[in-house]
Amino acid sequence: MKFHRPPNTFIGNVHIKVQDLGRSLEFYKRIIGFDVLEQSGMKAVLGSGKKPILTLEQPENAVPKQPRTAGLYHFALLLPSRFELGKFLRHILELGYPIGAADHLVSEAIYLDDPDGNGIEIYTDRPSSVWKWAGNEVEMATNQIDAQGILAEAGQSKWEGMPAETIMGHIHLHVSDLTETRKFYGEGLGFDLVSRYPQALFMSTGGYHHHLGLNTWNGVGAPPAAANSAGLKQFSIMFPGEEKRNKAVGKLENLGFPVSENWTVKDPSGNEIHLGVHE
Repeated sequence: MKFHRPPNTFIGNVHIKVQDLGRSLEFYKRIIGFDVLEQSGMKAVLGSGKKPILTLEQPENAVPKQPRTAGLYHFALLLPSRFELGKFLRHILELGYPIGAADHLVSEAIYLDDPDGNGIEIYTDRPSSVWKWAGNEVEMATNQIDAQGILAEAGQSKWEGMPAETIMGHIHLHVSDLTETRKFYGEGLGFDLVSRYPQALFMSTGGYHHHLGLNTWNGVGAPPAAANSAGLKQFSIMFPGEEKRNKAVGKLENLGFPVSENWTVKDPSGNEIHLGVHE
């Protein structure tokens, strides 16, 4: 988890909108294994142990997730070990919940959607010592996963919910334009380009395989979704200190992206970001 603490900049809490908070809470507790840390009105904060990771909110007059828009592709929960991934995989197979899976060389991942179609990745990293780099770009792929090997890693151990060490590993966004988006997250927020894929870029700090995935798979020029649509409301980018955050704010404003008094800014596709500081 060294890539998700200072001196790196990384992803913090992700805040999503759902159509039915009760339905979503049932899913995130039973299927994902989160604890409800806070709940008031139409909003709930979820996490593992005492650490908030995901916020759910049911907007007024909520409508289904709108297709072909900018916003969330998936958020990715990073488990501390392959052992924990094996326990989760057995749990999800026993429930019969539909999933996808991939071996990305740098990581092994399971994919599923919540009841609103918000994408979720549950993954574990391979040791960074075995990642292969060509210059400044890391080798990634989408290969068939070794499901039997992952299950064997867990032995007969039972899934008992998200382990306390679980963190938000990365976020992957639908965006409207890759050139403008790369400039915003690169020149503005200080993320480095570390991999490319057809119509997609992957960016990180500190040599991680990616803290950010960015794609135009919903179409170049994809518009933002309506405010009351299920999907992404906001996510946090955590800086290692006030000085780094202030420097980023200056760069963003020079690029024409004003930052509000409560440290929020919108990327070129309208995705809202809270600029936080790691404590």
